[in-house]
Amino acid sequence: MRDYAPQAAAVRLRTVEALLSVFGRAGFARVITPAFEYEEVLALGLGDAARAATVRFVEPSSGQVVALRPDITPQIARLIATRFRDEPGPVRLCYEGTVVRLERAAHGQRELSQAGVELAGLPGPAGDAEVIALAVDALAAVGLTHPTIDLGHLGLAREVLAALALPARELEEARRCIAKRDRTGLDEVLRAARGSRPAIEFARLLPELSGSPAVLATAKKKAPNPGVRRALADLASIVAAISARRLDARLHVDLGEVRGFDYYTGVRFQAFVEGAPDAVLRGGRYDDLLARYGRPSPAVGFAIDVEAVTGAIELDRRGE
Repeated sequence: MRDYAPQAAAVRLRTVEALLSVFGRAGFARVITPAFEYEEVLALGLGDAARAATVRFVEPSSGQVVALRPDITPQIARLIATRFRDEPGPVRLCYEGTVVRLERAAHGQRELSQAGVELAGLPGPAGDAEVIALAVDALAAVGLTHPTIDLGHLGLAREVLAALALPARELEEARRCIAKRDRTGLDEVLRAARGSRPAIEFARLLPELSGSPAVLATAKKKAPNPGVRRALADLASIVAAISARRLDARLHVDLGEVRGFDYYTGVRFQAFVEGAPDAVLRGGRYDDLLARYGRPSPAVGFAIDVEAVTGAIELDRRGE
């Protein structure tokens, strides 16, 4: 948790206003959701990791457990599934606000400021490319040009891990090793796999399948089953749709990206810029989320870390 002195507050406000302006021009209407709500409602849209990072407390007047939101996307999903239930076409919404997450390693919690968009009702590469192009435009509007857009696919990761036929504990360890690029640890875990040999060999390659979009052709030759081939074809279509827009961005493909496993269903993307040690923007496709709130619909979106963006802007200005 932190305060913002006048100068820092002004920079943050200008950044948020610039981002929201870009979102608005692209047809995304701004909404505001509450900082906390009943835990049982919020938890519908959260995976295990987000639930573990949620700050909870008992609301005095009702005695019910409420939670500070660790993520705004589930709230937007709830909003679309209820207030926009009868909306005929794609629903485009944007937001700005703070989220609070427990950081158990630090024995505390962290407040993050985010600005983002959610697009519901537009499936496939068209929706993905629209949102990724908007992400590049938004970063350019605050002075962060030529980002690296890192693309992964959680559908591919699920297909590969499911084909390994590993017990639950070993399966989670395999996912951890892939995420950390721990080839030695992954080889050790895969000794217990009872799946097909092609699936095991493909899983062993995941930490290495990272680079330019050309890596998709390499992966396609070694794809162990139709599900993996479908995911690779989906990602190739997304790359083609993005490339057709001639964005001022560098595309990087990482097939070993497995974070967000219980949230995203398809493409997962991150944006990296000079001056920021970690991603300043994260997003992806989550086609199952709205159904949890009663309205099945494909959806994709992203959230920008406002603090990371303002930090990168300040560092860039000092370097001029």
